[in-house]
Amino acid sequence: MNDADRILVQAADAPLIELQAVTKRYSRGTLALQDVSLRVGANEFVSLLGPSGCGKSTVLRLIAGLDTPSEGRIRSPALATHTASADTAFVFQDATLMPWASVFDNVWLPLRLAGQSRPVATASVRRAIGSVGLAEFETAYPAELSGGMRMRTSIARALVTQPRVLLMDEPFAALDEITRQRLNADLLAWWQAAGLAVLFVTHSVFEAVFLSQRILVMSPRPGRVSAEIRIDEPIPRTPQFRTSVGYAQACREVSQALEAAHACDGSSS
Repeated sequence: MNDADRILVQAADAPLIELQAVTKRYSRGTLALQDVSLRVGANEFVSLLGPSGCGKSTVLRLIAGLDTPSEGRIRSPALATHTASADTAFVFQDATLMPWASVFDNVWLPLRLAGQSRPVATASVRRAIGSVGLAEFETAYPAELSGGMRMRTSIARALVTQPRVLLMDEPFAALDEITRQRLNADLLAWWQAAGLAVLFVTHSVFEAVFLSQRILVMSPRPGRVSAEIRIDEPIPRTPQFRTSVGYAQACREVSQALEAAHACDGSSS
């Protein structure tokens, strides 16, 4: 292999997101993260799993450029000056929709802020709304939607910019179990169709195992990655996967890693 070929191979293998020995201490002295290193490749689905207060959301905010590390290095599309901010989309636990705006106008928002008029953006907005199963609801307002439909609208708003990275901070935590499982399955379909890198924060072992290719288990504050577990099961994941032996084994392994992370730390969550 010559030097040019070696450079191309290294570029292809380079992660889309990378944290190297990242520490985050807030101004009042709280040490949220300590020596966190992780990598997420293009088209990879990775979950961050850990107790409340362990710094999972802080990791997402650092990757999105909404906060800065105290120590260490971060590489992500949101921090690259030569790429547009639309390369990264963020979905929060609350759907954060504008209550006075229709589904269409809520999904149009990031394109409108980027300067796209309604006529120019219409095809993209309708495509995003249709992709999350809300084509018949584009004129509806958030108050007229169920919790699951509001979250679908929020995800459509994230997908409409065709991002390379999707950051999700416990987006399904407030939903009932049936709606949550349905959105889990749909999320995997959207991820595959769009070719995204997804970093997904959750408290649920069961959700993390169903969704992820890799799970990063975080310890109580100060947050550290204490374990990495690969879920070597075929994609897409079917509802039958939830009742399979492989699923049960993976849930047990992840639960044990989570318990070990707590046992190694004297602080409470």
